[in-house]
Amino acid sequence: MLKSEIQNLPSSAELPCSDDTPVDNEEQNFIPNFLLFLLEYLWGNRQNWFFGVDMAVYHTTGDNPRIPIIPDGFLALNVERRKGGQSRSSYVTWEENNVVPILALEVVSQAPGGEYSSKEEIYARLGVLYYVIYNPQQFGRGSHQELEVYKLVKGRYSWQTKEPVWMPEIGLGIGRGIRNYGGVEREVLYWFDEEGNRYIGTEEAEQQARMQLVEMRQELDIAKQRAEAERQRAETERQLREQLQQTLERYRRQFGDLPE
Repeated sequence: MLKSEIQNLPSSAELPCSDDTPVDNEEQNFIPNFLLFLLEYLWGNRQNWFFGVDMAVYHTTGDNPRIPIIPDGFLALNVERRKGGQSRSSYVTWEENNVVPILALEVVSQAPGGEYSSKEEIYARLGVLYYVIYNPQQFGRGSHQELEVYKLVKGRYSWQTKEPVWMPEIGLGIGRGIRNYGGVEREVLYWFDEEGNRYIGTEEAEQQARMQLVEMRQELDIAKQRAEAERQRAETERQLREQLQQTLERYRRQFGDLPE
């Protein structure tokens, strides 16, 4: 795009931040926010990334730059974490040095949203390197899997079948895992390291720490109980030895030394 054309593009202040379409299932809201909170924990000291949730992404690869694509979640690298120290209302590529998201996430809803067709085409044209489709409820699934991760190769998306999928350009993997918090289990998406170990957030880390503390206290109690039992056994043996010695002494006083 020519510099003059870029100058004529609307600013983020002039553009809507979303399409105001409500989500129709809990996962659409929870899953991308959960990934964001994990990133806040993992990359808390980094300032060169941005993860948007249900936020409009404006670009110039479509018919109209005023018509955005709105992923359920997306990750952009090498951009300001807080643009100019402020929160973004939308992600406008021509205000981000034309940096497009490196990852886009779509959580499939009950109403068809073009996750397997029109959105895929838009993301490919935009140049989003990784396209993640999560369909835990299997809405209109057909031949598709609950989780599909695609990588853009020569302009087309190639399904990455091994899970979790390692994404070297991001330095993270993505896959499914079971989150158990407060006695409630649910499947969620996690970030993983290169060896396939999932990263956990502050809540789970705190929960694990509490569980470990409880286990340590239980082990300490068991050790104390064993020590007390050993002390009591030793005390019983001592008392038996004393009673035996007293019995022998009484015998000697009455009958003399025991025969050989």
